[in-house]
Amino acid sequence: MVDPILVNAITYGSLYAIMCVGLTLTYMTTKVPNFAHSNFVVISIFTGATAFIFGGFASSYETLPLAFVTGGAVAVGMYLLVLKPLVKRGANVVVLMIATFAVSIVLDAVVAAVFLTYIQSVFAKFLSDKGYYLFSLNQLPDVLPNGATSIFGLKPIFVLAPVAMVLVTVSIVLLLRTRFGIAMRAAIENPNLARVLGINVERVYLVSWFIAGALAGVGGALYSIQSPTPPTASSNIIVDIFSGVVLGGIGSIYGGIVGGFVVGFSETYVISQLTNFVDVYFGYAAGSYVAAFQKGVPLAIMIITLLVIPKGLTSLDWRGFLRKFK
Repeated sequence: MVDPILVNAITYGSLYAIMCVGLTLTYMTTKVPNFAHSNFVVISIFTGATAFIFGGFASSYETLPLAFVTGGAVAVGMYLLVLKPLVKRGANVVVLMIATFAVSIVLDAVVAAVFLTYIQSVFAKFLSDKGYYLFSLNQLPDVLPNGATSIFGLKPIFVLAPVAMVLVTVSIVLLLRTRFGIAMRAAIENPNLARVLGINVERVYLVSWFIAGALAGVGGALYSIQSPTPPTASSNIIVDIFSGVVLGGIGSIYGGIVGGFVVGFSETYVISQLTNFVDVYFGYAAGSYVAAFQKGVPLAIMIITLLVIPKGLTSLDWRGFLRKFK
């Protein structure tokens, strides 16, 4: 029998791995942590959910293309309207970081105004009849377009989330080996030299930001199937994303994938096991309070990483470590 806690932890780990890749890409282009990255996720969640509820889709998985485009478009818009002008004016990292935090607040307000206030109030009866309340979005139904509710005896999200993570990883590997991928790495490492060599650095940055936002969108669309989305979703999600990127090694795409998976998996697995332990020995009332400390797990991982391996897992000499066991 499959352990439901283990499967659930793998699912969350896969979703956060996808999201961490996007944050890594935005960091590589601007060299600044993007606090608004989780907002790309949340906007895609509510855009996809609204499309599913009002569009008559048979499955919430059918809104994945919309979430992909929405996340990418919002990310590109942020880069063009905010970060690019600031970079041209010579803004330093601190200014850019504050700017991303400000954009995050603005995007939270946009979500609240459009989805949680306007749509919720205007279409209150329609949403109520459908069983949804956007201010605290319930999990979207985990049903495939063909009406199936399981894959190999598991909920579809338990299979599709890890598959999506693998596809993203393979796609990134293949992309980096293409001519554009080489140009992207060159533009990120040394933009001035890349321009001299004839590389359109601005186009590379735009594509990178679109991919980053699009991956956040896909992660968000799948997240809304796996988990309820509270109003504070962006502030909760960004903790895991930053922890994953720091653990993997900020600036490393592969590190972001590994770190995101480890953080998402660890947080879910540790809290679930701890809740079960407290339930058994101290009662369900005590166990219900454990979830309040859930974000302590990724924060602890981030603090330990910064103290022990500040450059992340990708900075370690894994080949030398493995040779010790031969």
